[in-house]
Amino acid sequence: MRRRLAGLAVLALTAAGCAGADGAEPRGGDELTGTLTVFAAASLTDVFTELGDRLADDHPGLEVRFSFAGSSALATQISQGAPADVFASADEAQMAVVTDAGLADGEPQVFTRNVLEIVVPAGNPAGVTGLADFAREELALAVCAAEVPCGAAAEDVFAAAGVTARPDTLEEDVRAALTKVELDEVDAALVYASDVDSAEGAVEGISFPEAEQAANDYPVCVLADAPNPAAARAFVELVLSPEGREALAGAGFAAP
Repeated sequence: MRRRLAGLAVLALTAAGCAGADGAEPRGGDELTGTLTVFAAASLTDVFTELGDRLADDHPGLEVRFSFAGSSALATQISQGAPADVFASADEAQMAVVTDAGLADGEPQVFTRNVLEIVVPAGNPAGVTGLADFAREELALAVCAAEVPCGAAAEDVFAAAGVTARPDTLEEDVRAALTKVELDEVDAALVYASDVDSAEGAVEGISFPEAEQAANDYPVCVLADAPNPAAARAFVELVLSPEGREALAGAGFAAP
């Protein structure tokens, strides 16, 4: 589990559960203390860490801890009783695992969306041009496992393109797939557009038209048994605020 001390301007805690004041500017409120534990999809690693840092900067008594992984693994952990305050999923299906079990405090809020993009090593040595290349047996290819959101989306785009993909490895989350490309272990992978941005030029991204047919909406919610509900609501409000949306846009995410 990644641990980050983090923070932002004092936030209003008026939102009930997951419902936070969508689009509202953060306002002054009570000092936040203790530990805030956020379970979030791996694709949110960079931007959520940044937002967590902002939150704790204004609340020196608050420690923000993150667990970044595939959304399906996180939903399972929450269902099995893992202690957490906030859950942010890379799709609504995995959030439903949590809400259907009565583990969310209020309605989850969709805060951003993401689309898949082909990622290749810098220089694109294999000459990959589109989804059809994922049927080439001579290439080393990575996609996410079907049970995680990026894998489910990959299945949808391959079906839309009429491509029978031949991946060599099925990864447990999108950052694992990206790492395979960064280390030149595969010729191409399917990741989110935001992950290509996070690599900061170490890889190249190739967009394709079918991506929009499998765009993933990302919901976030405060958990019903949150040990630190005040801090959880503050973090969700930050994610939903204009400042949060600006950070997400800067990280390559799209507006919901």
